[in-house]
Amino acid sequence: MGLLSRSASVSMIMLNMLLCLNSSNGFNLPSKLHSAPTQLRLHQHHMSTARATTYLQLTSEELADIDWDLAVIGAGPVGVSAALLAARAPYNKKVILIDAPRNSGALMNEATGEDLSIGGPTGLFSKALRDAGKRISVSSLKGMGLRDDSVWNEVVTSCLELASCNARDTVRQLEYAGITYVQGNAAFADSGGSSSLFVTAEDNSITTIQASKTLLATGSTPFRPGGIPFDGKRVFDSDSINTLSYLPKSVAIVGSGIIAIEFAKIFKNLGADVTLIIRDDIPRNALMKIGLDKDIAATLVADLVRSGINIERGAQVKKFHVPRDNAKAPIVLDIEAKGGGTRASGAATTVKCDIYLAAVGRKPNTASLNLQAAGVKTDSYGGVEVDSELKATSTGGNVYAAGDVLGRPFLASTGMAQGFAAVRIMFDGEASSATSGGYSNSDMCSVGDLSMTGDSFDPKSLAANPFAFPVGVWSSPEAAYYGLSTQQCKDMGIDAAEGVALYAECLRGLVFSPNGLLKLVYDKSNGQIVGVHICGDDACELIHYGMELVKAERTIDDILKNLYSAVTFHEMYRIAAMAAVDGAGARKRRAAVGKALAARNRGIKE
Repeated sequence: MGLLSRSASVSMIMLNMLLCLNSSNGFNLPSKLHSAPTQLRLHQHHMSTARATTYLQLTSEELADIDWDLAVIGAGPVGVSAALLAARAPYNKKVILIDAPRNSGALMNEATGEDLSIGGPTGLFSKALRDAGKRISVSSLKGMGLRDDSVWNEVVTSCLELASCNARDTVRQLEYAGITYVQGNAAFADSGGSSSLFVTAEDNSITTIQASKTLLATGSTPFRPGGIPFDGKRVFDSDSINTLSYLPKSVAIVGSGIIAIEFAKIFKNLGADVTLIIRDDIPRNALMKIGLDKDIAATLVADLVRSGINIERGAQVKKFHVPRDNAKAPIVLDIEAKGGGTRASGAATTVKCDIYLAAVGRKPNTASLNLQAAGVKTDSYGGVEVDSELKATSTGGNVYAAGDVLGRPFLASTGMAQGFAAVRIMFDGEASSATSGGYSNSDMCSVGDLSMTGDSFDPKSLAANPFAFPVGVWSSPEAAYYGLSTQQCKDMGIDAAEGVALYAECLRGLVFSPNGLLKLVYDKSNGQIVGVHICGDDACELIHYGMELVKAERTIDDILKNLYSAVTFHEMYRIAAMAAVDGAGARKRRAAVGKALAARNRGIKE
């Protein structure tokens, strides 16, 4: 009866990781999660016996005797943050947090059985792996004579140290807030309506929980297309890749979205040969469908090519040949044209790889919650249907939902905003002001409800709801955007133009990270900035200043009047504003800089 998964992003864990890096300076952590690095490893989660554990060490009988104010199902960033809000002042509610980490593809500490991904999103492993790939030079370690298994152990140890640090800090916060945390599979009782939950531990013991209100925050799980022989050893989805136990020499990835691009760059940085198989003939089209500006999408694709990643366009896998008796023999993928049929002359018809990763989307994780017993309705994808107050259609009117369990956009930031809003609505009836509209002078740019997710959320709806949230892509380089693109402005009847700055046009970018760009989209009638789009180092940080420019209705002239510190990426905002008022001169400068950068890149490659 496995259920729980993590919400999709990293907004909650980054500060915790930074705190961990300073743990030697007096940051004391609970001893229950301490273990030697060599005891930390990825796990397939097939342990058969365990008991439900709580940080307050209550028995099953004691848990059943308590009338809980709130039961939160799911201990990802959405569930943990909502539980903390409800337990702290001014609400001071009795909160129980229920999670089933061994059924969620979580990272585990094998020495203690502790969940290392509590409070962390689905992408926790990929973000940690990305960080490890930046800090650990695989080629240098191999050059020193280290074997592949030793190199991979170094990489995994680094990842799990970051994960365990976040987990320890989350545990500390839960303990200080007096939240009871139970490990087990939660489902609504057949005869208990929407206020009764059964929690099944790994030893099959069952505890009954009675709660006045329930928040569903069970996250999402990877979509698994039929015909793919997933085995968790050589053929993975975007969650089971957490269990990878060796450093692959070659990787084939199917998908063209954010997750696929993230893992493509991660494995390339770790020294693997990477092939990205996408159905679209033009790679940037898939990225534009999820809201990325055309130039940002093109920059990401160009970086993939520059990195040496092979992209098989307009292609799909026809057949898998996975060796069963020789782990060292490569997987052979038969490739055909999109939709079936023979590929064009000269195109590859087979791809060989050590591992295969399917990164083709996610779906809400609701199958095991027994929602029908509580009268909770779901959409065709399994997402919980909610009203404008994030309330589900339960028999008792006391069930709420937030995060990936609602469906798209599968972002931790939006999920946490929904969780905060749900708690406030539950206990004081006041809706959250977590999101607010920008470009407020126009009816065309109103922000929709926090419940605008699931079937009702189309990536194209950003044209009608462009200021709901910033979007960050944690690839390498990063990409981020907030507000409207030029095309969206055109579709909405706004006469817009662009001001563009290359990373290489500012001193910090030229010296440290020359590949990338920042784009300001503005209304030509008044110079008001309506969108910011960035691709390059620290894009996911830089976008928040851009978001404030849009929400505050700043203009190009406002930016030109500001003074920006030298040798910072923020100088690009001024450079882009200058490009907006002197388009011809800006194009000449970018052409000169681009030519010099191309020569530089060729020199590095050679």
